[in-house]
Amino acid sequence: MKIIERYIARELLRPFAVVSAIFTGLYGSFVGGRLLAEGVTNTLGLAVMLKLLLLKTLIALEVVMPITLYIAVIVALSRLHRDQEINVLRSAGVSDHRIVYAVLIFVIPVGIVSGALSIHVRPWAYKESYSLNALAESELNTDRIQAGRFYGSEGSGRVIYIQTKDDTGKQMKDIFQYKREADKGEIIIAREAQQQTPVAGERPQIHLYDGVVYHLARSPMEGKDTVTRFEKLVYFTDNKTVSELNRKATPTAALSKSERPKDIAEFQWRLSRPLATILLALIAVPLSRASPRQDKSTRTYIVAAGVSAIYYVLSILAQNWVIRGTVGSMPGVWWLPGLMSFIVLFTLFPRLGRGLFLRK
Repeated sequence: MKIIERYIARELLRPFAVVSAIFTGLYGSFVGGRLLAEGVTNTLGLAVMLKLLLLKTLIALEVVMPITLYIAVIVALSRLHRDQEINVLRSAGVSDHRIVYAVLIFVIPVGIVSGALSIHVRPWAYKESYSLNALAESELNTDRIQAGRFYGSEGSGRVIYIQTKDDTGKQMKDIFQYKREADKGEIIIAREAQQQTPVAGERPQIHLYDGVVYHLARSPMEGKDTVTRFEKLVYFTDNKTVSELNRKATPTAALSKSERPKDIAEFQWRLSRPLATILLALIAVPLSRASPRQDKSTRTYIVAAGVSAIYYVLSILAQNWVIRGTVGSMPGVWWLPGLMSFIVLFTLFPRLGRGLFLRK
């Protein structure tokens, strides 16, 4: 790499690293706060909560990386224009094409990493996070529950309380659980409970002894409340959502074989990430041009923010149109990278773009 390319790459690396650290830190703080507020630490433990936080951060990198790269190009090249360094480079014989080439040297590896995150890392992170979320939401998951404290989950609509546990955590006394469902509520009260040792091939379960089950209708029109007393109740604690994985957690290879519009949209979205990352960064190159005699940095940043907002709105629309069947698998979501390619062509290489347009 020559000295000009190294210099521009270094100028791009600084804001890219700083903005990436800021965005990642803010997102991690937000997710960490939510997990603490939901009591995930008490339910699953600190180590699992940190793993869940890391997984959610990896998922967010797919969005964070393109936008931070876009901001880095805007910030770095705007400074070079404002300090007249671009004019000095031009007077030294450095063409605009070479400056674009120097930007590409930095942008393409970032695009490749973004593609790897989208195609391989993000589905794996979704799958792992779904499993951990399902564990946190599982009914009567008593392994991490401390005695004498209430545990609630807004997602599953349940509240659990255990008065006492022995040293092994398997024997419990005075258990209470409330579960809210669509058309009714359920309350289970048991004097004793025993957590069974998991057996391969069998559903995990808890044995409840000497208790009552209350089935509560939401209104008199929907039925009557019922009370069932039991000496022993086998309560299965597996959660169906573990096996019902979202398409975002489906491996890319499996999505490529599906003909469902939702899977096609997700598959094309993943493949388009590296190309979209590179094209968005290239669109930032002409947006960063400013006159050295007049500070236009504020207007430049406002326009750049507007362009990025329009891009992300269009990207969501492109995916939704495929999901709804408004747009077929071809062009699918590919019309957006195609539109971005034309914008890059006409803004970075106006003569070439006009020549192609006039020939048509």
